Amino acid sequence: ARVLAYHKPAGEVVTHDDPQQRPTVFRSLPRLAQGKWQSVGRLDLNTEGLLLFTNSGDLANQLMHPRFGVEREYAVRSLGELTDEQRQSLLDGVEIDGQRAAFKRIEDGGGEGVNRWYRVVIAEGRNREVRRMFEALELTVSRLMRVRYGPVLLPSRLKRGMWEDIDEALVGQLAGIVMPAASAGGAKAGRSRRARQGKAGGNQRKSKR
Repeated sequence: ARVLAYHKPAGEVVTHDDPQQRPTVFRSLPRLAQGKWQSVGRLDLNTEGLLLFTNSGDLANQLMHPRFGVEREYAVRSLGELTDEQRQSLLDGVEIDGQRAAFKRIEDGGGEGVNRWYRVVIAEGRNREVRRMFEALELTVSRLMRVRYGPVLLPSRLKRGMWEDIDEALVGQLAGIVMPAASAGGAKAGRSRRARQGKAGGNQRKSKR
C-alpha cells in the first residue's frame, strides 16, 4: 500500500466533489494510475494539520475503525485556561450525542493572555469531536491542528498544502497496528465456524444411525 502525509490548511474540505465549489484536499494530491486516494478519516473545514491518504481502502477503513483505537494527537488553542475540574472531566469523559468521549492524555502547551495551547490525545475520530468536547465545557477552540495519527507525525518540513510519501517502514508500522488484530479476528471467526460445523456434522451422523 502507498500512504501519503498531507498538511491540510484551514479552508479545504475533505471530499472529492463539493457542491459549494470550495477547495478540496484531493486537488493537491498526485494522480494514481489505478484506483483513487482514500482519506484516513477527515478534518473539518477549519481544522488543519496531518491528513493521511492511502490507495488501500481496507487499510483506510481499518485505521479509522474504533475497535483498533488508533491514537490521534491534536494541538488545541482554547480561549481560556482549563481548570483542574475541566481537565478531569475531559479525561473522564463528556457526553456527545448520547455517547461518552474522553481524551487519553492532556498536556499543557503554553500560551499568552486568553489563548492557551494544549496537546490532547484521543483514540477515535467522530465528527468535530475535539471541538465539541471543549464546547461541552463552554470553552471555545480558536485553532485546531492534528499533529499525529498513530505512529505518523506531521513532518515539520511539510508546508501547508503539500504532501509527501511515507516511507515503507512507517507504512509497515501502520499496517501492523491493524493487521494482526484483523487476522486474529478472522482466525477466531474461522475457529468458531469450524466448531459450529463440527457440531452440526455430529448431529447429522447421529440422526443417520
